[in-house]
Amino acid sequence: MKTDEFNFNLPEHLIAQHPIEKRDDSKMLMLNRSSGEIEHKRFFEISENLASGDTLVLNDTKVIPARLYGKKKETGGKVEVLLVAEELEKTWLVMARPAKKLKAGTEIIFKEGLLEGTVVEEREEGLRLVEFHYTGDFYKVLDQLGEMPLPPYIGETLQNPDRYQTIYSKNRGSVAAPTAGLHFTEEVMQELKDKGVNIVYITLHVGLGTFKPVETDNILDHKMHSEFYHISPEVADIINQTRINKKSVIAVGTTSCRTLESIAQEDGTVEAGSGWTDIFIYPGYKFNGIDGLITNFHLPKSTLIMLVSAFAGRENTMKAYQEAISKEYRFYSFGDAMFIK
Repeated sequence: MKTDEFNFNLPEHLIAQHPIEKRDDSKMLMLNRSSGEIEHKRFFEISENLASGDTLVLNDTKVIPARLYGKKKETGGKVEVLLVAEELEKTWLVMARPAKKLKAGTEIIFKEGLLEGTVVEEREEGLRLVEFHYTGDFYKVLDQLGEMPLPPYIGETLQNPDRYQTIYSKNRGSVAAPTAGLHFTEEVMQELKDKGVNIVYITLHVGLGTFKPVETDNILDHKMHSEFYHISPEVADIINQTRINKKSVIAVGTTSCRTLESIAQEDGTVEAGSGWTDIFIYPGYKFNGIDGLITNFHLPKSTLIMLVSAFAGRENTMKAYQEAISKEYRFYSFGDAMFIK
């Protein structure tokens, strides 16, 4: 399967540069994956499209201020690192610039020594393993030094960093937000609960793969980054009971979808646990874990549009994207929503 089959032309003005004033006022394209029928709604109407006993699975990961600027201890040369994942205690995989000059043994100073790091291993594609040295709580140090790692297609400065967090973000560890969740408000959550919809939380820490386009001609040659996930026994029980009751399990975001598909059995049941997943979902994949998907509009040639195409069908997906473009939907992280059932 060719990567170009998932390409489309997007007018630049449709790339959302900032969040809209009210989270749940975003547009929502409803796509019926069986018929291909499309409807246009607002996100605050979402409860009308769910039934009592359905289960929404949300990702409660929290974005960390993962972009750090420092200098090499020996030469004073400027260094930029983006935290990707904690592999060992105090030791993180990072995307580094300029990577070629950061050899194993290189020492880095951030903010006059408030944080220091030592490159302990060189990896491909600009990745380095760095052991950090600091006093106190690492995340409190990051809060003082780090910047929110907005995607490269956002050129504006984010005035309120909380708008790049979901209202239910809890477990720190992501370098990008699970953006389908950015539309939820307390009012929407309450309406869903009042209707009898189950709302449960899993964790998947979003890594670099969310920014990375597929650069190979054949999608099967693309390598996914691994991401850490966790699902509790209580959440697993609710999902499994939803299956028994023959109700729908709806993933909020591709991260929740990938987590569920990584652990779901053929009958859709799941087991609690933690682990790492590098699952790559593209057309031809058989879904076991979800019956519906709430997501944003994704980059051309990305693994995310391939996942959506696998669930909704490539033809339906590309038609829906063209419809969204014609209706001036906002795209990408701060963009509008799509609900596929």
